[in-house]
Amino acid sequence: MTRTLHHRACHLCEAICGLSIEVERQADGSQRILSIKGDAEDPFSRGHICPKAVALQDIQDDPDRLRQPLRRHGDSWQPIAWAEAFELVAERLADIQRRHGANAVAVYQGNPSVHNYGLMTHSNYFLGLLKTRNRYSATSVDQLPHHLISHLMYGHGLLIPIPDIDHTDFMLVLGANPLVSNGSIMTVPDVARRLKALRARGGRLVVVDPRRSETAAVADRHLFIRPGEDAALLLGMLHTLFAEGLTRPTPLPVSGLDAVREAVAPFDSEAMSRRCGVSAGEIRQLARDFAAAERAVCYGRMGISTQPFGSLCQWLVQLINLVTGNLDREGGALCTLPAVDLVASTTGGHYARWRSRVSGLPEFAGELPVAALAEEILTPGEGQVRALVSVAGNPVLSTPNGRQLERALAGLEFMVSIDFYLNETTRHAELILPPTAPLEHDHYDTSFNLLAVRNVTRFNEALLDKPEGALHDWEIFVALARAFASRTGAELKPTLPPEQLIDLGLRHGPYGERSEHRLSLAVLREHPHGLDLGPLRPNLAGRLKTPDGRVQAAPEPLLADLQRFATQPAPEAGALLLIGRRHPRSNNSWMHNYRRLVKGKPRHQLLMHPEDLARRGLVDGQRVRVRSRVGEVEVDVAASEEMMPGVVSLPHGWGHDRAGVRLAIARAQPGVSANDLTDERRLDALSGNAALNGIPVEVEAA
Repeated sequence: MTRTLHHRACHLCEAICGLSIEVERQADGSQRILSIKGDAEDPFSRGHICPKAVALQDIQDDPDRLRQPLRRHGDSWQPIAWAEAFELVAERLADIQRRHGANAVAVYQGNPSVHNYGLMTHSNYFLGLLKTRNRYSATSVDQLPHHLISHLMYGHGLLIPIPDIDHTDFMLVLGANPLVSNGSIMTVPDVARRLKALRARGGRLVVVDPRRSETAAVADRHLFIRPGEDAALLLGMLHTLFAEGLTRPTPLPVSGLDAVREAVAPFDSEAMSRRCGVSAGEIRQLARDFAAAERAVCYGRMGISTQPFGSLCQWLVQLINLVTGNLDREGGALCTLPAVDLVASTTGGHYARWRSRVSGLPEFAGELPVAALAEEILTPGEGQVRALVSVAGNPVLSTPNGRQLERALAGLEFMVSIDFYLNETTRHAELILPPTAPLEHDHYDTSFNLLAVRNVTRFNEALLDKPEGALHDWEIFVALARAFASRTGAELKPTLPPEQLIDLGLRHGPYGERSEHRLSLAVLREHPHGLDLGPLRPNLAGRLKTPDGRVQAAPEPLLADLQRFATQPAPEAGALLLIGRRHPRSNNSWMHNYRRLVKGKPRHQLLMHPEDLARRGLVDGQRVRVRSRVGEVEVDVAASEEMMPGVVSLPHGWGHDRAGVRLAIARAQPGVSANDLTDERRLDALSGNAALNGIPVEVEAA
């Protein structure tokens, strides 16, 4: 037996923490993981590790993980050879498109896609051949407003300024809980130490959230806010900055600031206070404190994106940073300059070139909002979706009104899933094609290096042997493309393995052959702990992709959306509003099958303020029924003074006890799917992003 020590980044969440993993090779050639620890020599994460990292071993050893292709026969599943599976997919999809058109086949790509570079580099090698406009992903239940605003203001959906957390003096956080998420659209491992350093240098952390979250609990100040009304607080702040002369000039080229000033003039702090539940005085003082800080940054994340004015919120965040001189400034909001620069090598995206067939929702960058997927399957007529390709996703648990989507999937003519679990979504497929496990393939973080709070890079070698007969995800897509092209006559261009594509990206990137770093894949292989390429620096002016090379402060769609906001009726008095929450041992719907991550105190409960419980004659620990427009669930309730009165919280991603699911540990856990309550009709009208927060609900004894 031999033991070896490997170094790579964890890619189960956005923090990409460095790991040291010890592996033992047995006499028979098999391998087993002995330990997973934080890599103290990683220049970015500095030894930090969260509980999710140990799940890499659990995924590898999980008996429920699929290791060969399966085909469904009624309620049973049988193994099928790879070649036969590829031919069947090509035959069925080609036939459906021949009879009903290209848009009769839909595609859904889940969140793990951006954590796996084989999916990033090669999924479209096959999916692009389908030429369907029915493309969907987890983006539109998460961060779509971020991308839309960057596209409209800066000319590219991936040119997203992030907090320079290591140098700021004042950090305003809305709808985010980085102590639990380890950052999000802000890759920031070891965030707890970074926030402590912020306060140690005399800086301040202010959190705005309907729940006193883990991050709010350590902040200098926490403000409760009515769910779905963050735009009101941000407008009140922006109004104050203009009205009190608290703005600062910026060296950036900017168009439209006068139009912004005029547009926000009606939204004073008194009027906005009535909308958001934060007093007018607090709104004004927050604006003054932000403007007074030498270096400040406003950061808004998922909680302000997944609401009816998500795009408006993200626009206002950018404007507050801009007008206070903190956009593209050290200690403010800066853009990462990654070693593989997707902004430089890709187009900036497009918006509303077509719309969904039934509800007319706009596309962005070739994808439609996933809230439309179920109705596109269920509504008869020309263009009706009749087949689905799902990739690394579980939309039944992760998209609004999951029960409706569940019914829709059951009626498809054909469905194939590229996934290594038989979950709440893939159980509806006719074929499941499982790729290798994470530690059996190499990896490079194209997405999260783009959003990191320092410029960093590393290549992650495979730790474990590729099992005989197994295929990497990129190999599955190449084989599907070949089978489909052979059957349809589609032109198939040559391709390279992912690592060779990354090597090209490194060599031609900002730290490549023309720089002092001369980065290449060979260089990264000599540095298994990764390389630090330095702190973030101002670079936005030179990277703008707008037609005139200027920041567009007042995009017309946002000015129009202000009018929609102005005419929105006031929140109904006494209504309970539902929000979500996350836990450091969980990641969406797919990390509940690992015993060491689900052990401990239960965390599936509905959190509710004691006053709201008493008002309804309910008590802590009681079983309750929660009802919304789309459905109802039964769950245990827990009294919590963390909650703002009038707000209840239910974690998402649970509800695994459904027929046909092969997730033994997850099925045994209590909890329900919050997306059995969220409403596919409640959307951010501008982007089509799902409004998963602020759902009106009723709670009563079960």
